[in-house]
Amino acid sequence: MAELCKALAHPARLAIINFLIKKKECICSDVVNELPLSQSTVSQHLKELKNAGLIKGDIDGPRVCYCIDLKRWQEAKEIINLFLSQEITQPNKPC
Repeated sequence: MAELCKALAHPARLAIINFLIKKKECICSDVVNELPLSQSTVSQHLKELKNAGLIKGDIDGPRVCYCIDLKRWQEAKEIINLFLSQEITQPNKPC
């Protein structure tokens, strides 16, 4: 869970995820055109998301097409939902 949260903790990575969700699939240059970031910065964020398993990339000639890894996305949703759905009770004394 910590790895997932770390991967999603950067606004640029959230923007990339949202872009990929909307586009269903894209190439790296599409992401660069969408965000006000350099090619190298976008590539680094894509690498972090890929390392966390949230996205996958397929080499297509000179370009890499990225998309959401649906299996890992479902697992991530389950992990985060399980964590956030824990029952919390009020302590005996106020904090």
